[in-house]
Amino acid sequence: MVDLKSILDVGAPILAFTTLFAVGLDLAPEDFARVKRAPLVVAAGLLAPLVLLPALAFALIWWFAPNPAVEAGLLLVASCPIGGISNTYSYLARASTALSVTLTGLSCALAVVTIPLLTGTFERFQRDALRVDAPVTTLLTQLVFMLALPLAVGMIARRRWPAWARARRPAFQRLAFVLLGLLLLLVLSVEARRVSAMLGDVVLLAAAFVTASFAVGWLTGAAVRADAADRFTLASEFATRNVTIAAVIAVTLLGRVEFAVFASVYFLTELPIMLAAVAVRRWRLR
Repeated sequence: MVDLKSILDVGAPILAFTTLFAVGLDLAPEDFARVKRAPLVVAAGLLAPLVLLPALAFALIWWFAPNPAVEAGLLLVASCPIGGISNTYSYLARASTALSVTLTGLSCALAVVTIPLLTGTFERFQRDALRVDAPVTTLLTQLVFMLALPLAVGMIARRRWPAWARARRPAFQRLAFVLLGLLLLLVLSVEARRVSAMLGDVVLLAAAFVTASFAVGWLTGAAVRADAADRFTLASEFATRNVTIAAVIAVTLLGRVEFAVFASVYFLTELPIMLAAVAVRRWRLR
């Protein structure tokens, strides 16, 4: 029987590779040079979530008073780096894709330090043992094969065959939309029973965290005087957590499968909310 982990293990890498190849077709070195000229925006997108998202998680725990397993799952998700699918959201929304790629890569690289630091801090306030070391192998694999490689291939293709790249960009963008929609439908079909059973608790908490994180990211962008495209990207980076890392930590390092439930439902809840945000931005750009 197909489960959520199998879908994410296959679907997420295919979606990430396709989207980041399309991103590479649309990026040039000067796009990253622009990011380098905005160090305050990069610093805000990288460092602010380390403080604001845990604070937001504790506020929601106080408000919703979930059971200990859900509480631990939320804190685990809040301590994880930015998820690679954030690049898809920024690309489809025509926001600052170079900024998104930069923040995702740096966040995953820093996670070796930030995950043990945050989970160690959470353990002082949480009833279940949560202190863990970051899964370095998984992080490196994601950085190389799901971020750097497809992006580099796309940028090389743009440089060597610019006419082909210009002609194919719209098709790859549509393909990314289709793959994201298919992934959402597959997850919904497999997890319908679990979601309906948890609708009154986990889904509402996950939706609150996604929405509030997006709003906090947007306000952070406004605070550092980022433009509209950068603000949307910062909001997406705040709201998108690496649920693969959360699941790996929960299952392999902590041996607590129940902690991974919130990560799964979080991803399921995040997708439609972020797709709605992408649709609103594209509508406003018209």
